[in-house]
Amino acid sequence: MATSAAPAPTRRRQPTRRSRWWLEVGWRYPVAAVIIFYAAFPLVFVLSASLDERGSLAGTSALFSSISFQNYANLNDTLFWTWVGNTLIIGSAAAIGAVLMGAAAAYAFSRFRFKGRRFSLTSLLILQMFPQTVAFVAVFLLLLALGNVVPALGINSKLALICVYLGTALGANTFLMYGFFNSIPQDMDEAAKIDGASHSQIFWKLIMPLVSPILAVVGLLAFISAFGDFILARIVLVSSENWTLAVGMYQWVSDQLSARWGIFSAGTIIAAVPVLILFLALQRYIVGGLTSGSVKG
Repeated sequence: MATSAAPAPTRRRQPTRRSRWWLEVGWRYPVAAVIIFYAAFPLVFVLSASLDERGSLAGTSALFSSISFQNYANLNDTLFWTWVGNTLIIGSAAAIGAVLMGAAAAYAFSRFRFKGRRFSLTSLLILQMFPQTVAFVAVFLLLLALGNVVPALGINSKLALICVYLGTALGANTFLMYGFFNSIPQDMDEAAKIDGASHSQIFWKLIMPLVSPILAVVGLLAFISAFGDFILARIVLVSSENWTLAVGMYQWVSDQLSARWGIFSAGTIIAAVPVLILFLALQRYIVGGLTSGSVKG
């Protein structure tokens, strides 16, 4: 009996080297290009508007159709540089205060055992659940009444605004640092105490260098938050000489009929420089390890 020949086995088509590259690596490049375009286009658009001598948003049709630095020169005819100084003072003071107060509170909660410790931590956590907008009216009335007793802490005071920033961010900063402080072994504290170190020496010379990454993060976040805040600054600061950048520059575009978008864009470009410099300066601390360079083997 004749037997039929078995069908030849079909070969699976092996993916080529190019197709494997696209499946494993190549697809990331188009996705990265889309993300970069999505993130960079607003910046390029604002830069184009700041260089438009017509002082409008005409750059939407053609980017960099006209290049002029007149908008930057017009900033000298306003209180822009006064607002820059006010913003840097308020932002720097809020950042330094947030770092010191948050670190002190986190160190106390992490290293000491005292009555009411758990209740205090729980209270801070509960307070952070409420949005800050709930307290705006209370803050205004509090500063209004406090200004009658201590004018330096009343309405239209930069010191009062700094205190408000420190109070609103204390709970979040404490919790953020608290977990970081707990990751440092307490055996290091005990060893330093045996060597005769006091609590202040342990805090400043031992703990603070080890937690420098979280200090940099908290300081950067506090500075950016105060630098770009509008609502609280608008409520507390009244006179134009005390305004911050966010409040002052808003007046240029608050009226759509007479909006000065060109000078507003120029001010925005300059206002971004301090934040960029601060981020680049603190970058090595942010990405640094917890004990990198502090413990020698």
